[in-house]
Amino acid sequence: MPATDFLKTAQGRSLAYHKSDGQGPTVVFLGGLKSDMEGTKAVHLEAWCRARGQAFLRFDYSGHGESSGVFDEGSIGDWHEDTLAAIDALTDGPLIVVGSSMGGWQALLLARERAERIAGMVTIAAAPDFTEDGWWAGFDDAQRRMLEAEGQVALPSDYMEPYIVTKRMIEDGRNRLVLRAPLSLPFPVRCLQGTADTAVTTETAVKLLEHATCEDMRLLLVKDADHRFSDGPCLGLIEQAVSDVMETAA
Repeated sequence: MPATDFLKTAQGRSLAYHKSDGQGPTVVFLGGLKSDMEGTKAVHLEAWCRARGQAFLRFDYSGHGESSGVFDEGSIGDWHEDTLAAIDALTDGPLIVVGSSMGGWQALLLARERAERIAGMVTIAAAPDFTEDGWWAGFDDAQRRMLEAEGQVALPSDYMEPYIVTKRMIEDGRNRLVLRAPLSLPFPVRCLQGTADTAVTTETAVKLLEHATCEDMRLLLVKDADHRFSDGPCLGLIEQAVSDVMETAA
C-alpha cells in the first residue's frame, strides 16, 4: 500500500489522503462521521478504480483518521472546508463524487459550491441535515439544557463509542442545511439506501429525492441492508451506481 500523503490547507489543517492516477473523471470518496479513509467502501472503491485505470481520491477530514485535529472540536463546516481544499488542490477536471452517510451531506454541500466540476454523484445512506433533523430534533429538554449549559452532550451509537455532540456542531450544522432551500443537482445522481439502516431512515432518502431538482436522480432501496452497506452485494451495487453515472455523464 502506498504511503499516506498529506495536504496542508489554508486553515492550517493537515489532511491525510491517498490518490491514484488514471483516466477521468476522478472518483472521490467522501466518508461518514467518525469514519476514515481506511473503511471497507473507500478501500474497495479504490481497488475497483485502479483495476479500471480510473483516477481516485480518498482522504480523512480533520479530526478523522490520520489527519490533524480533534474530532470533538470539528463541525460540518470544517469538513466542508476540508472537502473543498482536497478537491481544489488534488483533482483536475470532472468528478464522480461518492458520499457515504455524513459524506452524502458533504457531497451535496460540494454540489452547491462546485457543481460545474461534478459529472455524477452516488450517495450511500446519505444523511443531509442530520445534526438538526436527527440530533437536535431528538433531544429532550434535559439534553438541550445540558448542551446550552455544558456545551456538549453524549449520544449512544450503534457502531462505535458514544458521539460527543457539541453546541458548535449543532449551530454550525444549521448554517449548512441543504433540505431547507432549493437544491440543484445538474448531473446524474444515484442514491443507495438500506431498509435495515438504524442510523438513516428510508424517509430521509425519500425526502432528499423529492427535494432536489435533478433531471436524472434515482433511489435504490436495498431490503435488509444496514448502515454500513459494505457486504459483497452492497459493494457490487456501489460499483454499478458509479458505472451508471459515469456512463450517463459520458
